[in-house]
Amino acid sequence: DDDTTLFTGMIYLGCAIVNAPRSELEVNRNMVILNNQSNQAVQVTLAVPSHSQGAVYLLDPSTNQEIASFCIQQILFCARGPNDTKESKCFAFTCSHSETVETAIFQCHVFRSDDADNVGKILYNFATAFRRTLKAQQQPATSTSQMATTSSTTPATSAADCNLFHFDVTLDIKELDPRSQTYVSCPKDKNVIKMRCNVPKKVVIHISQMSGLQSIKLDKCFGVLLGAGRNIKTSEMNLLEIEDFNKSVDCSTFNIAATWDPTLSQYNLINAETPKDSRMFMTVAVDVVMDLIREPIRFLFEVKVKVFPTNQKFWYFTNKSLYNKFAVRVKEVGGDNDDGGDDDIVRKCVTTSPPPSSSSSPSSSSPPPPSSSLPPSSSPLPSSSSPSPDNDEPLLSGSGAVSKEVTDEALLDSWKDVLIKWHQNVSQRPKTVEGLVRRGVPEALRGEVWQLLVGCTDDQQMFETYRLLIAKDSPSEEMIQRDLNRTFPAHEFFKDVGGGGQESLYKICKAYSVYDEEINYCQGVSFLTAALLLHMPEEQAFCVLTKIMYDYKLRDLFRQDFEDLHLKFYQLERCMEDQLPDLYDHFMDLGLEAHMYASQWFLTLFTAKFPLFLVFYILDLFISEGMSTIFGIALALLKMSRKDLLTLDFEGVLKYFRVHLPKKYRCDEVSKEMINMAISLKPSNKKLKKYETVFKTFRESQLQQEDPVDRLKRDNKRLQETNMRLERENDDLASELVNSKIQLRGELDKVEDKYDYVNKELLLCRSQLVEVEEEKKRLEGEVGQLKDLCRRESEQATSNNAKNMNIIQDYKQICSELSMRIESLSTSHKKELKLIKEVVERCASCRDVIVSRDGSWKDPPTSQQQNAPASESADLSNAIQSEQAIRDLELELAQTKLALVECECKNQELIHQLTSSSSSSPTPPTSSASSSLSSSSSSTNKNNSWLQKTLTSIKEATTNVKAGGITFGGN
Repeated sequence: DDDTTLFTGMIYLGCAIVNAPRSELEVNRNMVILNNQSNQAVQVTLAVPSHSQGAVYLLDPSTNQEIASFCIQQILFCARGPNDTKESKCFAFTCSHSETVETAIFQCHVFRSDDADNVGKILYNFATAFRRTLKAQQQPATSTSQMATTSSTTPATSAADCNLFHFDVTLDIKELDPRSQTYVSCPKDKNVIKMRCNVPKKVVIHISQMSGLQSIKLDKCFGVLLGAGRNIKTSEMNLLEIEDFNKSVDCSTFNIAATWDPTLSQYNLINAETPKDSRMFMTVAVDVVMDLIREPIRFLFEVKVKVFPTNQKFWYFTNKSLYNKFAVRVKEVGGDNDDGGDDDIVRKCVTTSPPPSSSSSPSSSSPPPPSSSLPPSSSPLPSSSSPSPDNDEPLLSGSGAVSKEVTDEALLDSWKDVLIKWHQNVSQRPKTVEGLVRRGVPEALRGEVWQLLVGCTDDQQMFETYRLLIAKDSPSEEMIQRDLNRTFPAHEFFKDVGGGGQESLYKICKAYSVYDEEINYCQGVSFLTAALLLHMPEEQAFCVLTKIMYDYKLRDLFRQDFEDLHLKFYQLERCMEDQLPDLYDHFMDLGLEAHMYASQWFLTLFTAKFPLFLVFYILDLFISEGMSTIFGIALALLKMSRKDLLTLDFEGVLKYFRVHLPKKYRCDEVSKEMINMAISLKPSNKKLKKYETVFKTFRESQLQQEDPVDRLKRDNKRLQETNMRLERENDDLASELVNSKIQLRGELDKVEDKYDYVNKELLLCRSQLVEVEEEKKRLEGEVGQLKDLCRRESEQATSNNAKNMNIIQDYKQICSELSMRIESLSTSHKKELKLIKEVVERCASCRDVIVSRDGSWKDPPTSQQQNAPASESADLSNAIQSEQAIRDLELELAQTKLALVECECKNQELIHQLTSSSSSSPTPPTSSASSSLSSSSSSTNKNNSWLQKTLTSIKEATTNVKAGGITFGGN
């Protein structure tokens, strides 16, 4: 083929399945692995086409027979090995084995060239093939001239002086990648360019002449213009700064690159985030100057764009440039050279438009201005009768509200009784559970019921394992981060970047990738994890996920080159053949295989695209009844959509599965109807086992027919991959062991330092303890001495008190006798005095001497009257002596009472000192026992001032007695 470039001396190193087909890191990793296995390489000739409608062929160098082929449109990514490494002569490309991203299986094919320069040439040919489409067949010269003639209506314009030239123009919008600091093409979906706001951009335009009566040289670029909207005026567009301008040697090809700063105010309209369900138009124009054409020629693109947030991450979309063909009609108007040479003919642009094969020629009577053009064919404007592009948008995962309201009270009561019984013995499932699950699990109970169904209620060991796993590093962290924004973006819990939902989802996926080293992380696990997180905390969701992957054998679908997944596809096709034969025949006629639409069903358990309430219904049945439920769900989906699918072609069926099928079950009633049908269509385990046996027999027959060398190579490759995986695990474990030893050594050093410190503290405490014990013994001795002293003083005080009491009793008795004697003497004296008065009153002479006229006694006689009889003097002297004796006795009695009170006070002081000494014995004394007693006595005197007041009052009374005497009987 003339459009194919052959590269000889190529070595095909093999292929490997990849999860991230656009990841250069993963491609380089597979390149290293396969390059090290060069003993299994195959010599081939590589044929690369020059356009995107072709295919890459691997040919046998000796016979030129085709070995394998890969369509350019299925190739997603190309890369070469790093320089200065063994892989510098290697390159690889990834391709998809399905029509849609959802059902795709990606493979990485690796090649090695004998010459490193060939690698760059090959990648250039790949880039050319990606960029170019197959050129339209050139029309005959007669038709061209006829078209030129019919388009001319003025006498001055004829077929001789009006020429037609065709140009291919491609447009590419690139954004600055913050990680690599390079510009990468913006993704495109349905001819809509997806851009991020506030990110520097670059507009890249490629112009090349494809046909014409002669070659017109491209001279320079006059400017690149950009504006918001379509059908806009030149004044409404803004001029971009041209950064790069290259042209080929023959000046027939232009490469123009212009920088675009969207943060400038004039670009606010196309830098603001576009609403969710809307698009906007953007116009890009480039003016170029061509040789011998007076005015610049404008090529204009009107494209649809959608602006997303700055940190938005995109799924796999095409990055191909927008492409359009332009037909430029020019008119010869003469030359400015005086010589009039043919080489100096000057032309004037009449019109710039798409080629006549795609649209009619503009009328010459009213030709458009030189700067006009029609919209590019790569982004056609929808007509009014065409359906809205929003109808082709697939349903976002995580859509659909789930109500927790339960209208069936009987069902809720039944679940309540079953859960009470179930919690009594969690290892045995009640018999009525399966029937209740088919009737529906209340939303509020799903988390609890799912844990009971898988058997992981309160697994503390697994909870602790999860806490340890999230602290480890995972080799799939970058892939997990990319999947976060694609998982349930329509749900409130997961839509915020860096929010709590995405954080929990990231930790669980990372923990499982570390826990299951063989499977690691697989795309699709995040959707199942998100569904579990909506019903339970992180630890419990991780336990349930682990149970589902291992006990329900979901992880087997990802093992051994998806062998078990292909078994599920075979079983599904056999079930379709039994229950839906017409639909099965229709799919066979279309060449539609099960893996093209059912891969995501099995790998994600229908959690990726369908509404949430249907997802939860499916998980109820799956966790309750196992993998056979998935076949029932798949058959029910196919049967309910049977009429629609039978009317669609290949592309229509794939689009129906991707877009329309999930939207069909946005109604709860339709979902329940589908679930009931799935229960009735679910194949028996016996039938599935029979299909499995047939499939394995078929595989064995294939293996027997296969070349033993190929089989051994494949087994060897698998074993080498297993060996490499085990070696990586061994290296990881060794590294972990070394890190653990280093960590333990550091912890041991800290413990030893702490031990030395604690040991010093212990010795210090022991010495302090010995001192405290000695102080305690000393204080105990002093307390004993004080107790003995207090006891002796107390005993002495008691004995003194007893003596004083006896003395007081004796004094009281004496005083009583004296009082009686005084009373008797007083009585006798009174009688005697009365008798004397009576005698004196009877004696007239005596009465005049003693008694006055008013009846009172006269004053004592004067010195002249002292010559009384001797008997009267004697009696008076005796009376005075008696009175003095009584006074002395009373004074002695008062003194004795005072001494008694003092003894009692002293006794109370001693008792108080004893009590104070006993209570303060734990406190070390500051002086000897005597000083302690003295201070205690001083404190007691201060605290008992009433005693001193009492003693003072008694002393004052004694003093008064001494001074004034005591009056008896009122005399």
